[in-house]
Amino acid sequence: MPHASKKGRVLVAMSGGVDSSVAAALLVEQGYECIGVTMQLWPEDLPLAHESGCCSLSAVEDARRVANKLGIPYYVLNFAHSFAEEVIERFAEEYLRGRTPNPCIVCNEKVKFGTFLQKALELGCDYVATGHYARVEYDPERGRYLLKRGKDPKKDQSYTLYGLTQEQLARTLLPLGAYHKDEVRAIARELGLVTASKPDSQEICFVPEGDYRAFMERYKPESKRPGPIVDLDGNVLGEHQGIAFYTIGQRKGLGITHPTPLYVVAIDEATNTVVVGPREAVQGMSLLADPVNLIAVPELAGPMEVTCKIRYRVQEAPATIVPGEDGAVITHFEEPQSAITPGQSVVWYDGDIVIGGGIIERDLKELKVAGPLPAAKAGAAR
Repeated sequence: MPHASKKGRVLVAMSGGVDSSVAAALLVEQGYECIGVTMQLWPEDLPLAHESGCCSLSAVEDARRVANKLGIPYYVLNFAHSFAEEVIERFAEEYLRGRTPNPCIVCNEKVKFGTFLQKALELGCDYVATGHYARVEYDPERGRYLLKRGKDPKKDQSYTLYGLTQEQLARTLLPLGAYHKDEVRAIARELGLVTASKPDSQEICFVPEGDYRAFMERYKPESKRPGPIVDLDGNVLGEHQGIAFYTIGQRKGLGITHPTPLYVVAIDEATNTVVVGPREAVQGMSLLADPVNLIAVPELAGPMEVTCKIRYRVQEAPATIVPGEDGAVITHFEEPQSAITPGQSVVWYDGDIVIGGGIIERDLKELKVAGPLPAAKAGAAR
């Protein structure tokens, strides 16, 4: 069936917030045939994290009102199974291993630009669109789609999209990438959209009040498995409540007393041990990322100078990336980086262009703990 618009048909993800509302409005103005969809992501067996957040009745109603205002069809589609399996379960399993995941990155890769894109193609759409602050451009010289930073440095979300493939980028529209947030709100007000003044959502959508520890206790009761907290000399200083509740660089909430500040410097899943040390022990100069997704280049053939981020809200750092074994990538920093955290993502940039990124497997420094971390030592903490 021919499309009503020569530009093509777009399935627009509408969360009920101002960003996705304006994204839909801009695409309609640009001449695309738009279909608004709210993804029902919330599993029925979990309580809503936020009564006004995504998946809530108020969010659905706001998205529906915006779609009606724009004169586009609107539907609610159920993606709860995919979200529970790909995002929530993976999030919990990573914490059980003593790692610190970023569920928004997984959700973008697997759900918003994975399952959602698949549904779009089944419905005869050419593209999917979201309200992310980033840009997608085709570079004919490279013969590749590029992911670039959004124009608003305070809102740029390119870090969370590094997992997108060439196939996904080719089908993705990000109309807010060229705008600043204040401009987006001004457009919403000018159009009389009900979402114009809605506050931004800041927390993980399925974790009530941002308390992931309480979520883990309820969702994975087995996460509460006490074990020893040891220093770099192997001395048992106390007992932790479960490695799922600790992260690299953590200082507060350790429940131990010491004459000098101590930080979590390592988490040993095999022995259920949390290792603490001084601030300098949290510093690292290199890391291994695996698995990796490259966007701007098909492969990393040799060393490449980049800037990179090891967390979403962190200052970029100059570094050199080099190929590792079996597709992994090693990042060497020019200056020490604090709290290189397994499970988080490292994303590499060349100016505004996202080279790619990967999951941090480990800090490559040798952290020497005096003596082994046997189960017998765990008993000493009890």
